[in-house]
Amino acid sequence: MRLRAATEVDVPRLSELVRAAYSVYVPRMGREPRPMVDDYLTVVRERDVVLAEEEGRVVGMAVLAVTEEGFLLDNLAVDPARQGQGVGRALLLEAEAAARRAGFDAIYLFTHETMTENIALYERIGYVEYDRRPADEWSVVYLRKRLGQDVEPR
Repeated sequence: MRLRAATEVDVPRLSELVRAAYSVYVPRMGREPRPMVDDYLTVVRERDVVLAEEEGRVVGMAVLAVTEEGFLLDNLAVDPARQGQGVGRALLLEAEAAARRAGFDAIYLFTHETMTENIALYERIGYVEYDRRPADEWSVVYLRKRLGQDVEPR
């Protein structure tokens, strides 16, 4: 597996990957999560998008950005056939390294409160919930990890 920056040529695969990775949440939420409706041409043009690629096929992606709140891991998606095989971990480590290179001592992300398995995973690897913000009838959970707190996933 190799990591590389996304280009506009990758846009169709990114949309496909995100639809596959997030479709499991549609019944829970009653609608498509925001990453499923994002315009990936705009995302690739305006954000840093890191891809995990194997044998020429994109199997995972991380969307990174700097916001007023800090260094954001905006989206992490892994091909369902490759989940649990280290793709997400490699992308998380790269996101943390990118945050450090950009001069940040922490990284944050947010996820829908119905994505409970994601929240549990992030907490196991050192992210701490710091806020919940309303979004429709649900809440969005914000988590932050101080860099330098390397925690191995269980």
